[in-house]
Amino acid sequence: MVLAAGLGTRLRPLTFELPKPMVPLLDRPAMAHTLDLLHRHGIDRIVANLHYFPDTIRDYFGDELTYLQEEELLGTAGGVRNAKDFFGDEPFLVISGDALTDLDVTKLVERHKTAGGVATLCVKKVTETSEYGVVLHDAEGRITGFQEKPDPDEALSDLANCGIYVFSPEIFDYFPDTDFVDWANDVFPKLLENDVPFHIHEMDEYWNDVGALDELRNGTFDALSGKLHLEALPGAGPEAIVVGEGSSLDAAELVEGPVWVGRNVQVGSGVRLQGPLVLGDNVVVGEGAAIKRSIVLPGTVIQDKTILIEAITGQTGIVAALRPRAESRTGA
Repeated sequence: MVLAAGLGTRLRPLTFELPKPMVPLLDRPAMAHTLDLLHRHGIDRIVANLHYFPDTIRDYFGDELTYLQEEELLGTAGGVRNAKDFFGDEPFLVISGDALTDLDVTKLVERHKTAGGVATLCVKKVTETSEYGVVLHDAEGRITGFQEKPDPDEALSDLANCGIYVFSPEIFDYFPDTDFVDWANDVFPKLLENDVPFHIHEMDEYWNDVGALDELRNGTFDALSGKLHLEALPGAGPEAIVVGEGSSLDAAELVEGPVWVGRNVQVGSGVRLQGPLVLGDNVVVGEGAAIKRSIVLPGTVIQDKTILIEAITGQTGIVAALRPRAESRTGA
């Protein structure tokens, strides 16, 4: 199941007109990269829950997915229970539609089968525990408790809950009799209370989400540099320059990778482009403009002699002025 019903409030103003999973990341929506990952590991039977701008997701993915619309949001777990009939009697995977990861999904599923518990939670070692819910466990990886965004000095674990799960159907036996259900507040405490075994799978691979504008920037730049492996970007690397069909950088004065240029992009004379940098499909960059460490969303027109540094910009102007990137919090 791909979770796709959230409002994406931390990604505004992008999500005033798009559901969060459809925010563009290079050549396609973020959720399309998630589906690429699932298909690569042989998972082709996929359901998505919808709520916010549901037709945008349906129109893009068509018959590739089964859809369940939530007229009222059912919570992180309630939406999964709503798909109970779809899963049948087999273990099932749950992942966010905005997750950016090159996780070995096959290894995660194998961990669930060998551990023998009712649930397996994917976790990742982090330094900034105050930004995450962290997971406590014993020597065998059985979960013993949680802390919600603890200060590093008070954290009992440095393993963040990545929101990627494998469940056995028995998980639904521990749901409350309410429509709205949350994993952290309702289901996982019930498992602990009843001494039901569930386990961690500690991942070494890249993980981030597109939950906020900084994370959108970080995930995009990590894909450009090759820290995050995406099927859609086989030529990634620290100095990579990828130019889409109908685009040319011949008129530019300076191009320093990594730079990704979409389809039908026009670049005027004397332009300076310094990566990491993304120019989305149908972007126009005016003469003498200078763009550095930025994301220019599809269809944007950059006027002559514009200087743009550390920003995300779209057709209506600057979406976000970003702080210079510190050390990644993503596990890149």
